[in-house]
Amino acid sequence: MHAMSLRTYDERRRLESLSPDELRAHQLRRFNEQIAAILPENRFYSDKLGEFEFPLKSLDDLSKLPFTYKDELLTKQNHGTAANLTYPRERYVRFHQTSGTRGRPLVVLDTADDWLRWMDIWQHVFDAAEIAEHDGIFFAFSFGPYIGFWSALEAAAERGCMVIPAGGMSTQVRLELLRNSGASVVCCTPSYALHMAEVAAERKLDLRAIGIRTFVLAGEPGGSVPAVRATIERAWGARVVDHAGASEVGPWGFGDHSGDGLYILESDFIAEFLSVETGAPAADGELAELVITSLFRHGLPIIRYRTGDLVRPRRKHSFPRRFAFLEGGVVGRTDDMLIIRGVNIFPSAVDQILRGFPEIVEYRATARTRSAMDVLEVEIEDRLSLPERVADELRIRLGLNIEVALVPIGSLPRFEGKGRRFIDARKT
Repeated sequence: MHAMSLRTYDERRRLESLSPDELRAHQLRRFNEQIAAILPENRFYSDKLGEFEFPLKSLDDLSKLPFTYKDELLTKQNHGTAANLTYPRERYVRFHQTSGTRGRPLVVLDTADDWLRWMDIWQHVFDAAEIAEHDGIFFAFSFGPYIGFWSALEAAAERGCMVIPAGGMSTQVRLELLRNSGASVVCCTPSYALHMAEVAAERKLDLRAIGIRTFVLAGEPGGSVPAVRATIERAWGARVVDHAGASEVGPWGFGDHSGDGLYILESDFIAEFLSVETGAPAADGELAELVITSLFRHGLPIIRYRTGDLVRPRRKHSFPRRFAFLEGGVVGRTDDMLIIRGVNIFPSAVDQILRGFPEIVEYRATARTRSAMDVLEVEIEDRLSLPERVADELRIRLGLNIEVALVPIGSLPRFEGKGRRFIDARKT
């Protein structure tokens, strides 16, 4: 039996409708409750925050606390387990680890109560996606130690949905199961939604006849990239809803059908936005790094975490939920941005341009140094075999001459998880 219960629909809607002042009061109360619960047991934050006085009197005081960086969480003495655990290991019931695509994998653990809160937060995602109890949800992801959609699967079961696991299968077998399962919703990465559509086209399978109504996409930015959304929606005859989270932080962002972007679930996370240009608090719409403080995870708290995600926040908007809205979702990462001959290139910008060509099946972009000059090369699988039109569009939209080369269809990698289409092969 759970020690806590999930929020009701009415409570979730109330939280999403709080005024700015009400929301800040809610966040301050939750933050102070969390600090009281984790100190002094949490040695990581006891050491980090020892000189500060709690409870905080104002949310403005949060900015006085130090940032938390991922490198701090990865300590050798913990054998890969996150350093910010609050309790002895026997208190934890869930084991996951990050993929390690940006360094050594990080093991994250959750208590039973914290895991229930993961599922609670997912109910906001499902509300926004208009998923009902009678829906069947198809989970097309690898059922390994990566957190993936594990919490979403259990949240769907708590909601009363039919959950359909589809791990450890080829794409062809997954498509057959999808066709016969009665699913109306699919959870996967944007890359895999595109790949399933490609395989279906090769086998002349009518995806629209399957009856998928909604995709909930996560793991990479494509769900909020208009051209990627349009490609998936056109292929499947379904609507796309974006979602964002991280193993070390939690499921912090969700989209709806209002526009291309993400809300930050500010009832359970405090968001700060640091201007990429100045490092100061960012203005509305300014490119910024997202900094997150979790309010729900006492067993693995995270305070002022530098996510590395680049976003354009909007506090003032007309969308139905009053949380901060990220225009275009996560538009890139601080460690993914390529600077080519003085031009900042974001993978999501290239993705948006290339997905605007429906004849392009797959692509890969590689930054190289040639004769002491940085260049960006793009390989495309193109049914029209006309790379010139693509090169022209990239030059016009990005202000940079980019080499575009044809490669045989089917020769580039396909992805079930996060797509890895951008390679920086420059000498350092």
